[in-house]
Amino acid sequence: MFKIQKGYDSESKSFRLPIELIDRLEVLASQNKISLNKLVIQCLNYAVDNLEGEDDGGI
Repeated sequence: MFKIQKGYDSESKSFRLPIELIDRLEVLASQNKISLNKLVIQCLNYAVDNLEGEDDGGI
């Protein structure tokens, strides 16, 4: 199950995301009292860790 966590080390990067997705993420971040950046990082980590058909030797 996906759990929202707080805290991380970071490096700055820029990405273009659909407005509708940003709106949804902003609501989730606000509801969980974390920054949008922290939520995006956790979502990306979860997605990469749970890719279908990927083995442990991937990324």
